[in-house]
Amino acid sequence: MSSPKILVIDDEKHIRMLYQEELEDEGYTVATSDGDEPVLALMEREAPQVVILDIRLGPDRCGLDLLQEIRSRTEHVPVILSTAYDTFQHDLKSIAADYYVVKSVDLSELKAKVRQALKAPAA
Repeated sequence: MSSPKILVIDDEKHIRMLYQEELEDEGYTVATSDGDEPVLALMEREAPQVVILDIRLGPDRCGLDLLQEIRSRTEHVPVILSTAYDTFQHDLKSIAADYYVVKSVDLSELKAKVRQALKAPAA
C-alpha cells in the first residue's frame, strides 16, 4: 500500500524543506510547490490526499484565493491552512479550509492535523 501524499504549498523554501523532511519521517509522500504553478494543474498532477497551504504566498499571491480555486474543483481533499498570522482565521475565505495551524518550530500540531485529516471521511 502506498503512503498518503501530502502537497505542501509555501513560498518559503526552508518551510517547504522542513515540512517535507518531517512529514516524510512520518511515512508520508510529500510534494512541494512555491505556489507559482496554477494550483488546479498542481492538484491534478500530484493528486494529494491532504494539502498544507500557506496563506501568504508573497506580495501578489494569497493562499486563501488558492483555497477557493481548490474548493471550486474539489471538496473532498482536506486543506490545512498554515500561517504565521493567526488573524487570518477570522477571514471569511478561510472558512473553506478543514483545519488551521499557526506556524511553529514544533510541528506536532501540524502532524496531528494531517493525521486527523487523513482519518476524516471523504465528503
